[in-house]
Parts: sequence; structure tokens; C-alpha cells
Amino acid sequence: MLPLAAMLMPSWMDPEYLLHWLGDWALWGTLLVVFIECGVLFPILPGDSLLFAVGLFIAQGSIDVPLWLACVLLTVAAFLGNVSGYYIGRFLGTSLFQNPNARFLKPKYIVQTHEFFERYGPRALVLGRFVPIVRTFITIVAGAGRMDPKKFFLWTAIGAVIWAPGLTLLGHALGNVQFIHDHLESALLLLVVVSVIPMFVEYFLARRRKRAAGTETAARHAAPKHAVTKD
Repeated sequence: MLPLAAMLMPSWMDPEYLLHWLGDWALWGTLLVVFIECGVLFPILPGDSLLFAVGLFIAQGSIDVPLWLACVLLTVAAFLGNVSGYYIGRFLGTSLFQNPNARFLKPKYIVQTHEFFERYGPRALVLGRFVPIVRTFITIVAGAGRMDPKKFFLWTAIGAVIWAPGLTLLGHALGNVQFIHDHLESALLLLVVVSVIPMFVEYFLARRRKRAAGTETAARHAAPKHAVTKD
């Protein structure tokens, strides 16, 4: 099953292929991917799995960079990506999301992200790091909604510190496990699958909330109206 999924997955979504293709520029290419996915309007990138793979490759010696330096640089890239997304939203609002048939800038992404933001408040900037698509557009929504910059910088920095080093350190820790060495391709593919689970969970929860809201509205309209009589 996993080998079949690997064949169907685009090569640029395969973190192992991407890092090998980048060669000596693997870390710098990863920084660019993280920066873009964290706020520059291109949500379909292997963010979670790529961070994990970088940690794993550092453990194996394929990427010759100190782990602490990689964590610092990846955190900075994630933070600056969010800041860019915030100011894109602040200056352009959601005007870019008008075409429902657009490949990436779909209006529904903004609606779903706005609902996510409304539900969790500023914490969404931390939680959204772990939800593909939301990770990209949460900063656009924050900027379009004129969220206080100081509050935004604080929460997005917390999210960057937890997300980027967290997944990189996890990959580094598991990179020393022999089983992971022997099944590297399957492990990375499994992580890609796991990383998109939150997106599908959020999608189905949003649909259930929408159905519940529709049912409540229908029940309200169907309720008998008592006539008001005058004495």
C-alpha cells in the first residue's frame, strides 16, 4: 500500500526525493519551503514531513549541519513566513480569494481558516501550525482582520518555536533507530499521511458543524408561531 501511494504522490511532496535533489542545498531549500508554506499563498508543500526528514538526515550525516543551527534557522524561516502572510493579509485583505475554481487560493480555504481562528482565538496561530492549509492561511486571516501586531508576533513566535524544532528534533531522535534506517521511504511516506490527517479531521468537523447549524435553522423556522391577539 505504501509503495503504491509513493508512486502516486508528486515528487515534490516526497521529502526524501526533495532533499536528495537539493543535495548540498538541502537545508537552504527546506528553509525556502517552510517560508513559503507558512504564509506566501502556496499551501500544498511537505512542511511537517520535510522538517522531520531534515532531522533524520542530520542524524544520518546526510545533511552536515549542527542540529541546533538547523532548528534556529527553521524557526526563523517559519516565523518570517508567517509575518509575510500577515502583511499580505493586512494590505490585500482576502481579495485574492475570489475564484472558487482556483487551484490554491480558494475562497473556502479562507472561510475554513476564519472559522478555525474564531474558535481558538490567538491560540490558533500555534495550533494552526500543525494543520496543513490552515498553516498557510491563518496568517492571511490574522492580517486581514487587523489583529494587533504585538499579539500576532508573540503567538506566531510561540508556534514557530514549538513546530519547527519539535518536528526536526523528533526526526533526529528517530533517525538513530535502526528500524527507521531500514524503512526510511515508508517512514517518511507514513509521516506525510499522518501530517494531512488534521486537515481531513478539520474538514469533516466543519461539515458537521455546518449541518448542525442548518438543522437548527430549519427547526427554528419550522417552529409554530403563536398568534398575537388583542383584547
